[in-house]
Amino acid sequence: MSRSLLSRAVGVFQLSRATTLLSGTRFYSHTEPEPLTVRQQNNGIRRIILNNPKKRNALSLSMLESLRENILTDVDSEDLRVIILSAKGPVFSSGHDLKELTSAQGRKYHTKVFHTCAEVMTLIQDIPVPVVAMVNGVATAAGCQLVASCDIAVVTEKSTFATPGVNVGLFCSTPAVAIGRAVPRKVAMEMLFTGTPISAHDALLHGLVSKVVPEERLEEETMAIAQRVCQASRPVVALGKATFQRQMSQGRDAAYATASKVMVDNLALRDGQEGIRAFIEKRKPVWSNRAEKAHD
Repeated sequence: MSRSLLSRAVGVFQLSRATTLLSGTRFYSHTEPEPLTVRQQNNGIRRIILNNPKKRNALSLSMLESLRENILTDVDSEDLRVIILSAKGPVFSSGHDLKELTSAQGRKYHTKVFHTCAEVMTLIQDIPVPVVAMVNGVATAAGCQLVASCDIAVVTEKSTFATPGVNVGLFCSTPAVAIGRAVPRKVAMEMLFTGTPISAHDALLHGLVSKVVPEERLEEETMAIAQRVCQASRPVVALGKATFQRQMSQGRDAAYATASKVMVDNLALRDGQEGIRAFIEKRKPVWSNRAEKAHD
């Protein structure tokens, strides 16, 4: 074989081998898995999207950990003013992943799941910015707990809410903590004992959600609330949110004592005084968005 023919043969072999390897790479390649939650932020508004619709956005341990990370990231930044929590697909969240709750996983793992879940739910109420649930679909068990834990919930007419754990032998005791603080006791007990879903309008009637809107207006209505929050002073909102949570767990007299002290603290903030001056001077306030004091 001549040198030129040999070179051509080698070239064909190498090309054929490269094609085979490339084909094999395509065949055996593993695409990066979709993130369980997606975080986006713009103009002070953070969007956190539950992103596992194939599993009905179940609150697996991994999902809870991802959600916790996306809530806590730069949570004290002045650029963060409000969080909107939504979900991809027709189910907002079906609650815990029951496959993680079998005996095979064991008591230690189960304890970690519920500890992490409680941590996420309390984080939502303890962080210094409002959290708004944007719900278009079904929210059950810990998914319903997630909605109840948010400061505001805007939902569509097709949304439903339930705590059906009793029907699979697992009473929704942890969801009951948030739900029992959001709706009247007897409504909560009926939901917990029967597992029967309630409609969006019944959820509004009983105080589980803030507003029911047509599906096509969900984004618009939720963003309008978020943008309105962004117009207020961040430290004033943070102080107000923390105080509301604290006084709600107190008796009347203790609640007034707590709230009265905080009103005085609010007045001592630089933004507190700026707001009053702006009102007197008939102009828009210019917020510093910093927890600085105007006086002691």
